[in-house]
Amino acid sequence: MDKLRRTERIAAIMNILINNPNKIFTLSYFCEKFNTAKSTASEDIEIIKKSMQRFRLGQLETVTGAAGGVRYRHAMHIDDAYEFIKGLCDNLSSETRVLTGGFLYLSDILSMPYITKRMGIIIADMFYGDNPDFVLTMETKGIPVALMTAEALNVPLVIARHSSKVYEGPTVNINYVSGSSGRIETMTLPRRAVKAGQKALIVDDFLKAGGTAKGMLDLMDEFSVSVVGKAFVMSTEEPKQKQISGEISLMTLNNSQSLAGKLIVKPAKWLNK
Repeated sequence: MDKLRRTERIAAIMNILINNPNKIFTLSYFCEKFNTAKSTASEDIEIIKKSMQRFRLGQLETVTGAAGGVRYRHAMHIDDAYEFIKGLCDNLSSETRVLTGGFLYLSDILSMPYITKRMGIIIADMFYGDNPDFVLTMETKGIPVALMTAEALNVPLVIARHSSKVYEGPTVNINYVSGSSGRIETMTLPRRAVKAGQKALIVDDFLKAGGTAKGMLDLMDEFSVSVVGKAFVMSTEEPKQKQISGEISLMTLNNSQSLAGKLIVKPAKWLNK
């Protein structure tokens, strides 16, 4: 490769790092790719790091040790995260979003890549230190946010379903009680989807009583998988006593006046620091 100008190298390095989040690249990798000395590559990385810090573009970390190097992690400053979520809450609090029966319409929000990507980044930033091996969600509305979270963490997405598919091979099935309807439902996951001893991060769209989330916890017990976190796009204020504990959500829904056509959505308290 012809010798590149520093501006060209920096642009290329940033593109590589941002498109491969949470993956460690050694300095030798960049030295070989751009035909440059380690000292020069190190200076390029330092320039990128300072720029990202200044403009809140994420985290660029140096990893020490034999397998060390540099990695980029998607992140949003807490103030930016709060303003983003608050804007969504203002939108979702509109009376036009209240459906018959006191339900909240948010399918359009969960189908917007721009929105779900930022939700995924906020959630992933909370669990980088836990090093989950995969993200688990329940079909179907939680899939977009869970997928974006998995992308930010650079881990697979695993989807539990209500019924098994023949092309997925042998499955593990459990019965659980839906927290919202009180009905007994089935949750299934292919045996090959996860391995014993792995760590899971549960991500879903909505938490009310927590029946589905409890079902996913029980399902992971069947696989001898530990759950390092439980994150939701939205949780309701009522009932206060959920079937799970230790969860985080991006938004909270006051559903006490849902039958009167009024729903109030607010950013989660932990975002307002």
